[in-house]
Amino acid sequence: MEPLKVVIHGARGKVGQVLVNNLYREPEIRVAGAVDLDVKEDSLTLPDGSTVPFSSDLKQILLTAKPDVLIDFTVARAVMPAVRTAAEHKVNLVIGTTGLTSDDLEEIDRLAGANQIGAVAAPNFALGAVLMIHLAKIASNYMDYAEIIELHHQQKADAPSGTSLATARAMAKARGRPFLSAADEGKNFASRGQQAEGVTIHSVRLPGLMAHQEVLLGGPGQTLSIRHDTTSRECYIPGVVLAVKEVVKRRGTLVFGLEALLGL
Repeated sequence: MEPLKVVIHGARGKVGQVLVNNLYREPEIRVAGAVDLDVKEDSLTLPDGSTVPFSSDLKQILLTAKPDVLIDFTVARAVMPAVRTAAEHKVNLVIGTTGLTSDDLEEIDRLAGANQIGAVAAPNFALGAVLMIHLAKIASNYMDYAEIIELHHQQKADAPSGTSLATARAMAKARGRPFLSAADEGKNFASRGQQAEGVTIHSVRLPGLMAHQEVLLGGPGQTLSIRHDTTSRECYIPGVVLAVKEVVKRRGTLVFGLEALLGL
């Protein structure tokens, strides 16, 4: 079986560079092209010394590389134009960009159906983070109070993080009813963080951090903490590889979150 050809959109970003430096080692995947803003050269050198087409013009790279999958780790304002271009060229989509709205996700789903391509979008591609959310969903049925502390580097574009919002929504859906909150008990202080589905989310942004999240649940006389920490951006590689292999099998629809691919 021929390796799946991928183009990396956002190849010079922090995650994009990690993808470039790691995916070329995967025997079932071939990096066939790269895209980023303000590209002056016409090729990108991979760690093994080989080169691939490189440009700021996504359409040009898609026509040149003819990829099976576009991997997007950019920013919210850049992802939807890229999605539309890729869908037009019948290229499957793996999207790790956060900050997408419900309207964006609905459009991705429509484009996948109309063009018979697969699409996987996830707020977090670290498998440990997916397991954290899964465990938090289970615990949500047994404790009435929950808060989330999410900690990231100071350059992260959004707050609260996409993962923390996805966690709160997944917990509330699994529970089937709102969480109780101190804000509902007359203690709604300005420093208490942002509410999502009855869960208070606290965002920390500091140099020295990468991506960390702790879910805290409380009940009479006890608390439960579920925490996930990343130590390098290589944590995303197994999730991206899984998504690339699966997305070509799921044409015509959007899969949101890696839990569906993991069978959770």
